[in-house]
Amino acid sequence: METQVKEGADFSKVRAVFFDLDDTLCAYWDAAKGGLRAALDEVPVPNVTKETLLKTWSEEFRRFASELKTSHWYEIYLSQGGVTRTQLMNEVLLSLGIDDPELAWRLSDSYGRERNARLRLFPESIEVLTVLQRAYPLGMITNGPADIQRQQIATLGINDYFSHILIEGEFGKGKPDIAVMRRAEEMAGVEPHEMLFVGNSYAHDMVPAMDCGWKTFWIRRNSDVAPSSRTGKPEEAPPGSRVPDAVADDLRALFQILGVHAQHE
Repeated sequence: METQVKEGADFSKVRAVFFDLDDTLCAYWDAAKGGLRAALDEVPVPNVTKETLLKTWSEEFRRFASELKTSHWYEIYLSQGGVTRTQLMNEVLLSLGIDDPELAWRLSDSYGRERNARLRLFPESIEVLTVLQRAYPLGMITNGPADIQRQQIATLGINDYFSHILIEGEFGKGKPDIAVMRRAEEMAGVEPHEMLFVGNSYAHDMVPAMDCGWKTFWIRRNSDVAPSSRTGKPEEAPPGSRVPDAVADDLRALFQILGVHAQHE
């Protein structure tokens, strides 16, 4: 386990710990990639190879995701993730010259089910949540549709670990909008410098938390690679950017920096 702590970082005043969900506590992108391949096996598209479909899906996902928050689909996405998932599949097929909404729905439905079935917590997540829950009120801030994120939390069985859960689809805004972080401060009832955020994305997790004066813990895992990634590598911080208070590849590093004891100690 490799941990880097910024010189002078002081975690002694932390009174509440908030976590991101996807690829922080659970392996979302692994589930997504496995679910997508399974869906393409279950619902074959005539005269199109799986590799062509995967490549086209990645290209359309990048475009769709980049335009989502400024399009009319965003309001629908906030509450009904399945609708926009199906629309993305429809646009994938249209880009391949296939106009078949029913096929798009079948692909989308299979992908949603297969992805959820493959969703797993990282090996240390329950231990970390159990230990920290004894010392701090815990919160979650997660981007995504209200229905999908609630389903994931239920699938993973972690709802009861959190005193506060803030979902983009329910709040109406998502990270990196600092309004989300300010709402979390209100929910926890503590000052910004007493908040610690644990997340996997530099741009969506670390930047808004640092902007708000929170302590930050950047979890970096080799599996954190979206199926639409152009590099095939986890996200990097831009050159010359601010450094989070702590960076690690395992959530159990939180025990050391917060001075709490793991279960087996």
